[in-house]
Amino acid sequence: MIRGRLAVGTGIVAAGAVALAVGFWPDGSGTGGGSGDGGRTAGTATASEPAPRSPAPTKSYALSEAPATIPAVREHTPARGPGWRPGDGGRVVVGDRVLADEARLLAGELRLRYAGGARPRAGDVRLELSGGEGRGGGGAESYTLTVKDRVVRVAAPAEAGVFYGTRTLKQEVAGGRSAPEGVVRDRPAKPRRGFMVDIARKHFSAGWIEDRIRELGDLKYNELGLHFSDDQAFRIASDSHPEVVSADHLTKAQVRRIVDLAAERHITVVPEIDSPGHLGAVIAAHPDLQLRDSRGVATRGAVDIAKPKAAEIVDDLLREYAELFPGARWHLGADEYQALTRSDPQASYPQLAAAARERLGPDARVQDLATAWLNDRAKAVGPGREVRAWNDGFFRGGVTRVEDRIEVAYWTGKEIGAREPVEYLREGRDVLNYNDEYLYYVLGQPNDFRYPTGQRIYEQWTPLVLRGTRPVPASYDRRILGGTFAVWCDLAGSQTQEQVARGIRMPLRATAQKLWDERGPTRPWAGFVRLAGDLQRPAR
Repeated sequence: MIRGRLAVGTGIVAAGAVALAVGFWPDGSGTGGGSGDGGRTAGTATASEPAPRSPAPTKSYALSEAPATIPAVREHTPARGPGWRPGDGGRVVVGDRVLADEARLLAGELRLRYAGGARPRAGDVRLELSGGEGRGGGGAESYTLTVKDRVVRVAAPAEAGVFYGTRTLKQEVAGGRSAPEGVVRDRPAKPRRGFMVDIARKHFSAGWIEDRIRELGDLKYNELGLHFSDDQAFRIASDSHPEVVSADHLTKAQVRRIVDLAAERHITVVPEIDSPGHLGAVIAAHPDLQLRDSRGVATRGAVDIAKPKAAEIVDDLLREYAELFPGARWHLGADEYQALTRSDPQASYPQLAAAARERLGPDARVQDLATAWLNDRAKAVGPGREVRAWNDGFFRGGVTRVEDRIEVAYWTGKEIGAREPVEYLREGRDVLNYNDEYLYYVLGQPNDFRYPTGQRIYEQWTPLVLRGTRPVPASYDRRILGGTFAVWCDLAGSQTQEQVARGIRMPLRATAQKLWDERGPTRPWAGFVRLAGDLQRPAR
């Protein structure tokens, strides 16, 4: 363990980036003569004086290099010094008690001792709130990490920024490395950095989900999406409608632990009950809600939105889970309502057409009734939450309009009636990037899907690439809130949950890098892969 500079005068000298050892006299004077010695020339001795001892060398340090982390830090000011690494006797201290959770987590990871509000000393890490909005407009998620005099200081406007600073420090010292001397100033490019998993088609254990949360936290993600209801299954216990719940499911106690663990990592869990399509599990328990066309043929996964009972059941579930998922964000689905894939929905589903005219006026169509359904579900979730829906749940024309507060989760341009991303952006809507060309990991690779590679994301994708491979104009950048890497389980048996974890490992890291800093990467892909391996090693 490096013990720091010797306390002898001004004994740190460097030329360029070369580290030099420079001799000093015991009294601290340099070899070029001294003051306070009666004018003696250094290195001479009289017959009555013993020869001086050899000068004690002091340590000199090269200028530090930027830390190697995923995602990479945006700015590092180098300095000369020993850096910092965790050692015996080291502590984590806080300047504000609200940071105790972040401090205890870091202390446990680095085998340090949590010492509350003690004053920092050599070998310690201090976490503190700095106030303000953070340098460079990073807001609550920005932070400054300073390594100086064998003390690390992490300061941020809010707890989230402090947490991200600790993630950087944890990576800096992985594998026995030292955190470099100097100052890191860091902030994310995008405020939404998400990972979504389809736990409806495939049951994932609570332990698997918790492992992903720990992984996501270290990569500075701040959202975990849970798509837990679909045609195949309904995967979370329900008190209001236990009849819809599948045999393999998460208990509410398990979900609470997931939500609590995510909150500790400053991750918001975003639940999704997709409707009015993808409700096959609900229909199995309530067959009277099945949508049927004019010939009486069932429409897979779709409820009949002309029936009030369909809305009542979905709203019961939304309200029930409001307590279970206290986060500020919800996903309402709204994609692939099969009634709207017919060439003439009004003729194919006359009951929906009649309900649309009765509720919304003589010019209303089935798409208007679907839009009204989406707006009603947003009301059921409540006014204090940010809500989103898939892009193919937003329609051109008609007599109704999706409420302005509903964000567009843009995933594809392949659906019938799909609109270009710029159409939503021109309307002033906020958009989230789920581009299925890069960010969809679909089990079994059906319908021409291919497992995404981290290299392709790393080298080609940015948040501006919302559809296909072409970016939208940079002028719309502020409207793109961020992006989400998604696992879909269309052919659920194609991979085990362990295989899924391995398969998404590098795509998750590449996506994290591009959401934190959308600029072109400076490290080649092969180096990025090596770094990812290095960062998996413990601190010491």
